[in-house]
Amino acid sequence: MNASPRILVIDDEAQIRRFLDIGLRAEGYQVLLAATAAEGLAQAATGSPDLVILDLGLPDRDGHEVLAELRQWSRAPVLMLSVRDAETEKVRALDAGANDYVTKPFGIQELMARLRALLRQRPVGEPEAPPRWDDGRLSVDLLRREVRLDGAELALTRKEYAVLALLLRHAGRVVTQPQLLREVWGPSHVGDSQYLRIVIGKLRQKLGDDPAQPHWLKTEPGVGYRFLG
Repeated sequence: MNASPRILVIDDEAQIRRFLDIGLRAEGYQVLLAATAAEGLAQAATGSPDLVILDLGLPDRDGHEVLAELRQWSRAPVLMLSVRDAETEKVRALDAGANDYVTKPFGIQELMARLRALLRQRPVGEPEAPPRWDDGRLSVDLLRREVRLDGAELALTRKEYAVLALLLRHAGRVVTQPQLLREVWGPSHVGDSQYLRIVIGKLRQKLGDDPAQPHWLKTEPGVGYRFLG
């Protein structure tokens, strides 16, 4: 018999955490609780949740930042919770990789229905990328956002890191140019392939990766790029 799904709740309000803990356990879910972004990211990395409930208003970091970091290495569905009900907030969260958005206060039955729907949509048999990758020369710690080459830390820009992390998350598989542009630059930039070429070129330069004989970043002509992991 399969284990019940594990739900991670990241919310700084003790009453909300307690309310969700009781409600989720009553429905048969396993529950992980975190009150801060740092604690939540650590729980996400070590607890392998099947779904994350993430509050936007955390004390140590904005929920949008936490979502962006999660999406570097986790494909678990994310349901955002917030008192912010502006359409722009919802669109921003959904474009950044959230799967659903619920405004506080909320009804427990509606929330449970949304959770069930998200869990049904989750890809089956597709393992998570590990929070840390190391081949002896190149090491990438997705939780710490740290990249090292031969032991020396590399200084990557935000976009360079985001592209590398996305390719690493899909190691061995081709990631198309539109997908990279959509996830790193946003939906309005899917045609701006020159941005991607520039970032890939700078990444190769910093990694010392020869495009003619790539060790890590391989170009798939006319399609996209692949991390050779």
